[in-house]
Amino acid sequence: MHALITGGGIGGLTAALCLAHAGHRVSLFEQVNEIGEIGAGIQLSPNCSRVLHHLGLQQALEAIAFLPQHTEMRHWKNAKFIASTPLGDTVHSRFGAPYYHVHRADLMRVLFDAASAVPAIALHTGARVNSVVDRGDRVELTSDAQTVEGDLLIGADGIHSTIRAALWGEAEPAFTGNIAWRALVPAERLPADLVRPASTVWWGPGRHFVHYYVRRGELVNCVCVVEKTGWEIESWTARGERAELEADFAGWHNNVQQLIKQADEASLFKWALFDRPPMPQWGKGCITLLGDACHPTLPFMAQGAAMAIEDAAVLAACIEKAGEVEGALQRYEDLRRDRTAGIQRGSRRNAKIFHLSGVQAWLRNRAAARAGGRTLDGLFAYDALSVADTQG
Repeated sequence: MHALITGGGIGGLTAALCLAHAGHRVSLFEQVNEIGEIGAGIQLSPNCSRVLHHLGLQQALEAIAFLPQHTEMRHWKNAKFIASTPLGDTVHSRFGAPYYHVHRADLMRVLFDAASAVPAIALHTGARVNSVVDRGDRVELTSDAQTVEGDLLIGADGIHSTIRAALWGEAEPAFTGNIAWRALVPAERLPADLVRPASTVWWGPGRHFVHYYVRRGELVNCVCVVEKTGWEIESWTARGERAELEADFAGWHNNVQQLIKQADEASLFKWALFDRPPMPQWGKGCITLLGDACHPTLPFMAQGAAMAIEDAAVLAACIEKAGEVEGALQRYEDLRRDRTAGIQRGSRRNAKIFHLSGVQAWLRNRAAARAGGRTLDGLFAYDALSVADTQG
């Protein structure tokens, strides 16, 4: 088959690789001209890293990633240890795939280089999609001066998806009341052992702070979320001021303060977090959606990229097994809808849990300590490579 993909992000590139791996031809259209340093850290849990290894990317990932040994939750002010989940060798041996921390730009380069090396994949950068027409058994896409026909179209064009809008109209997001900051800190600027080899979450009243190593340990990625209103720009490229970030986390533990002070000024960005409900239907005919285009997820389970990678593997498997496109795309949607909706709801729930105070925070901490890492078993064990074989 000839698959058309709009969007050259993580989901779109992974879908292209999965489809080419299954023997199909792919034309991918991305509106930007080249990959940049947009975004920062990404956590790749075993449920998605096994897909990337299946595509032959293990060596390339190991060259760019950091392997955390555990997750940990700490008290915002006194750094008291609350709970932990083992990662590292424990996760690898249990689920058959590793847990990586990577810089988004590094992962994008790995995926782009891999796709560029596959003759069956045609990458069109600087190509904005102008129109899409479903011809029944074919789909027609017009981008700039060219028109291309394919057997199916995958809209992997992100949270502001043009394809989703063409199918279902514009989504109506709701502001969550949270502002997220991101920043990168060169590890060489920090005292030794200030940042442990872990994904660390500091829980506090009305806000939380996450940090972990990326780029083989050369950088510390920080994500800082604060409940506040009055600024509601949903963009990854809006600059932030260090003074405002320092004010947002005034009184927090010295480790948090040092990370903020040592952050690279050019890496300080902030964006308003908007929530979108799970979609009851993703596609029509021979057109479907993938990743943030159909299930944008708040960043409180670190599963946004993972869900897009899972989507890509399941979609390719459904197309490989089905005799016709429309049935394959419906099968893909049916297999993925409940899982991705569950991740959306869980992320929304964590937005509240992370920011509790007083007695509620005390009860949360006790529950987290008792639960350990067991709550992640169902998440990490999901095998996108075989789910199309095992579910009815």
